[in-house]
Amino acid sequence: MEIRVLRYFLAIAREGSITNAANFLHVTQPTLSRQMKDLEDELGQKLFIRGSHSITLTPEGMLLRKRAEEIVAMVDKTEAEFSSMENMISGDIYIGSGETDAIKPIAQVAKELQDMYPGIRYHLHSGNSEDVTERLDKGLLDFGILIQPADLSKYDFITLPAKDTWGVLMRTDSPLSQKDVLRKEDLLSLPLICSRQVVSKNRADSEFARWFGEDFAKLNVVTTYNLVYNAAIMVQAGIGYAITLDKIANTSESSGLCFRPLEPKLESGLDLVWKRYQVFSSAAQLFLEKLKAAFC
Repeated sequence: MEIRVLRYFLAIAREGSITNAANFLHVTQPTLSRQMKDLEDELGQKLFIRGSHSITLTPEGMLLRKRAEEIVAMVDKTEAEFSSMENMISGDIYIGSGETDAIKPIAQVAKELQDMYPGIRYHLHSGNSEDVTERLDKGLLDFGILIQPADLSKYDFITLPAKDTWGVLMRTDSPLSQKDVLRKEDLLSLPLICSRQVVSKNRADSEFARWFGEDFAKLNVVTTYNLVYNAAIMVQAGIGYAITLDKIANTSESSGLCFRPLEPKLESGLDLVWKRYQVFSSAAQLFLEKLKAAFC
């Protein structure tokens, strides 16, 4: 299975037809069709359902698309790392993080480094801790930012000085917006919008669940989310109140939203992590040295 053929396959999956993919790749349609037929023969699976004007992926094709995207991303990252070895002050740095205001000190270090070495480029991936650690383990990221508590047994890490504050995102016309803080009893009767990690079956992974205590199961969770941006839209629509971190959603006067912290106060620390025994590119190694100098 050649990388070139996987790139062809991904182009077809993205463009939705052999013709469009051939035009994008600057190859002939018969050549592309033959390559895909050879790929299906090699794998022993049908990858496409061919229509008169378009194609769709079979379940096997969808699995290959996911794997091919990971393989091609790894190849591109490896090629970039070797290319950057020719110039020790350039290269790519891959960082994964959930939505957090605590990325600001990381961004400051990144800016200072880029001012010194303009050839350095940053690639950010947003996702929850499960997504970030999966990509770290596969080598698709150099660094990840994880909200505590997190399983750090496989990683080296730096604890960041910043902390995130938990609270409730609500409409400004809500009666609860008149309060300075919200307590457990305020939440029991509300329709809540929670991140999937907050409502995780493994309560040890959810600081909010531990904060709430034994009545956590009584909460009325009407919606779960992965990105706070989407959760804020649901709050604006009047669907519920979002349990989230401060300084992530837009709470400007024009947004119609406000944030109220929890009482007793609930904060989460953050760790910047990387795989143990990781071999970094020159750019990533320099970035790590700058981070250690700033935070250790």
